Amino acid sequence: MAIARHQVLTAHRPHAEAAGPVLTALDSSRRGLTQAEAAARLARFGRNALPRGVPPTVFGMFLKQFKSPLIYVLLLAALVSALLRQWTDAGFIFAVLLINAVIGTFQEYAAERSAQALRGLVTPRTRVLRDGDAREIAAEELVPGDIVLLESGAKVPADLRLLEEHNLAIDESLLTGESLAVAKDAQAVLAPQTALSERSNMAFAGTLVTTGRARCVVVTTGLNTELGRIAASVLGKAAGKPPLIARMERFAHRIAIAVAIAALTVAAIEIARGAPLAQIFILSVALAVSAIPEGLPVALTVALAVGMQRMARRNVIVRRLVAVEALGSCTYIASDKTGTLTVNQLTVRRVQFPDQPPWEVTGEGLVPEGTFVLPQGASRADHEELLARFVRAAVLANEARLVQRDEEWFGSGDTVDVALLVLAHKAGIVQSVAQDEAPELAAIPYESDARFAASLNRCADAHRAHVKGAVETVLEMCARMASAAGEVALVGEEIRSQAEGLAADGYRVLAIADGAITLSPGESFSREHLAGLTLLGLVALSDPPRAEAKDAVDACHRAGITVAMVTGDHPVTALAVSRDLDLAEKVDQVVTGAELVDAARADPARFDALCRQSRVFARIEPRQKLAIVESLQRQGHYVAVTGDGVNDAPALRAAQVGVAMGKGGTDVARETAELIITDDNFASIVAGIEEGRIAYGNVRKVIFLLISTGAAEIVLFALALAANIPLPLLAVQLLWLNLVTNGIQDVALAFEPAEGDELKRPPRPPKEPIFNRLMIERVLLSALVIGVLAFLAFQWMLAQGYTTEQARNGTLLLMVLFENVQAFNSRSETLSVFRHSPLRNKLLLFGTLAAQLVHIGAMYTPGLRDVLGVQPVSPERWTQLLAIALAILIALELHKWYWRRAR
Repeated sequence: MAIARHQVLTAHRPHAEAAGPVLTALDSSRRGLTQAEAAARLARFGRNALPRGVPPTVFGMFLKQFKSPLIYVLLLAALVSALLRQWTDAGFIFAVLLINAVIGTFQEYAAERSAQALRGLVTPRTRVLRDGDAREIAAEELVPGDIVLLESGAKVPADLRLLEEHNLAIDESLLTGESLAVAKDAQAVLAPQTALSERSNMAFAGTLVTTGRARCVVVTTGLNTELGRIAASVLGKAAGKPPLIARMERFAHRIAIAVAIAALTVAAIEIARGAPLAQIFILSVALAVSAIPEGLPVALTVALAVGMQRMARRNVIVRRLVAVEALGSCTYIASDKTGTLTVNQLTVRRVQFPDQPPWEVTGEGLVPEGTFVLPQGASRADHEELLARFVRAAVLANEARLVQRDEEWFGSGDTVDVALLVLAHKAGIVQSVAQDEAPELAAIPYESDARFAASLNRCADAHRAHVKGAVETVLEMCARMASAAGEVALVGEEIRSQAEGLAADGYRVLAIADGAITLSPGESFSREHLAGLTLLGLVALSDPPRAEAKDAVDACHRAGITVAMVTGDHPVTALAVSRDLDLAEKVDQVVTGAELVDAARADPARFDALCRQSRVFARIEPRQKLAIVESLQRQGHYVAVTGDGVNDAPALRAAQVGVAMGKGGTDVARETAELIITDDNFASIVAGIEEGRIAYGNVRKVIFLLISTGAAEIVLFALALAANIPLPLLAVQLLWLNLVTNGIQDVALAFEPAEGDELKRPPRPPKEPIFNRLMIERVLLSALVIGVLAFLAFQWMLAQGYTTEQARNGTLLLMVLFENVQAFNSRSETLSVFRHSPLRNKLLLFGTLAAQLVHIGAMYTPGLRDVLGVQPVSPERWTQLLAIALAILIALELHKWYWRRAR
């Protein structure tokens, strides 16, 4: 029956019906479904998810390895060899193609598996009512009839009919292209033909709540949603390539052109010498294939995938690969305080009434056990009525829930609200009883811009407003203050002094107020009605710094990264916490949002100066974050900024690295950011920077190995042509060299662990290219040492009476040794090989040894050695060639030593 009604409802368009009939059609109610009914509907309707693009198959990845111009040319070379009945060469080329395809398939398969695993780490969640209780579930578990609770920053999880809302506005640009948020009206009943963009009583899957709250009922899920209907048009589209990969592909293409010119030059010289055209063609192809870093993009993809996996293990999810590159250049972190630098486990420690010193509150965490410790001479009996009024106001202006299940307490909602509910229990006030005695008529939910929350309740004597919020904000609403003797005129300076005293001890301070409100018929409860209220008192909450935050801040300082706290808290509270973290010591390092506004109006240069010198930004509104980020960027900083709210999105988008909170952050923030911190911990941000530097360093190592060895082969052939001697390697030998020295070693470098000094280096200049001075010097040095020594060895062997075939055999072995030694040289740009244990990268160690053994095996394998033109060499020759190969080790060790001294 439920299915049939759901189908009829969809056909009749829920926006054209009132909320009551919609609920009836879905067999639901405002209290939501039971868990049992939700499970049954999930089995009937399926999961609330859009079909994902079909991941590539292993066979598809295998075929993809042949989609390359170089591969086409190599296939042509094999066909030419076959037509000339050079069956051995043709067979060998086909074998090399097959082995390279298998290796490439394995690399891409590993990278794809990593990407799929990372996608599964970020699961969208949503708040629903089940069995009358609010709970958070995976968005995929939503079913038609579920009651969903939306709030600012949430991503709409399905198509919803609004039941009630407060100041709700939704960004529907995903569906309609309209950039402005759309105001919603739950009471509207629209014509059936109303356009999608004008359905003010609906919320659609995939859109984002920018402001307000709402209670809604799910009408369609998955492919039946408006987003689901257009899903087919976007599935299967190729994702854009990360900037680093795209740049490397362009670089590889430029190298390919240069190598092609070199290969054509070789061909022209060989034609002039009278060599057979078929032989020239195959040799030119082999030189091009061996020297062009065709596998560079795939190797880099693997390196980035490995880096992303390592970051995920340290609670950092990379949403955009550009962040891996950007992290290495980060010079400034603008971090939230609550939950990032602190533990976000708020506990009320003190309450203070206007005429009293602070009362201490005992107890920890969510367990509502504790007492009030009064100052000497104070009587609780004299303040009992005021305490009850104070706590009741904190409970009524509250969106959280505190429940006990199986003798364990659970809180849901904002941590401040939960802490106030715990306080109320300690005072003997229970939320459900208070709400029954004073039913809520209207509410103004907390928004970070407004910095207060309020409820309007029907009390015994009148309609009363109950407010909690920042001290400055609530004081503006008050005309009187409560005391044990009754209400008296508000003394604002006295209250501000009390608040500053609590803030100086590191407490987060809120004010609580109430007052009678009169509404005209049809008038809506709003901020304008909150005037002439009575201040009831202050509440001080503790949120201690995370134990690991101080060490993380110190690590940033050693890494050349400036850290600043950006918070909405009182400046005195923020300074107290920042002192514990070694962020700031002096008052002049603290600036408030109001001071920034005044500076921006007076002199933009003054604004920039304040941003430059401050380490604590207090009473900052979310929109001011964007101005701070832009100022820091103007001053040359590469900025990472954290954010969790919908209003943080502009700053997250403007920063070079936007960091969203995975636990406490909104969907809007997560959609905007490049990184998601799954544990909301500042130390994880620093770990992400470290892993980002490691990943970027490994990318450079892979690039250096491939480019330097390819360049060395070009140098070897260029010198041989200039000297007018036979070419030092045959086509099949070049292909074999490429196979045994680049098949494993380049990918193994992607798994290099940390060198240990990543957070002791200064940030990399943002505009510094991968091919900076150091890389260029090393590539040129390597190419010249390997190419020149290999050429001299080949020439010396010819001069000693070796046949050309014997000299080529020795040169091929020397090049294999050279390039395997170069793999270990590539492990660090600064550390000596002798200080870098090979056992820390077992894949590189054993992969290189295996590659060397494969070549040695080929020298002793009948048939294969004939194809390759290789044969065993004497121990004396081995010693000579190994000594020559170690010259590249000595050359780069000297260069590292020189570079360290110069730096």
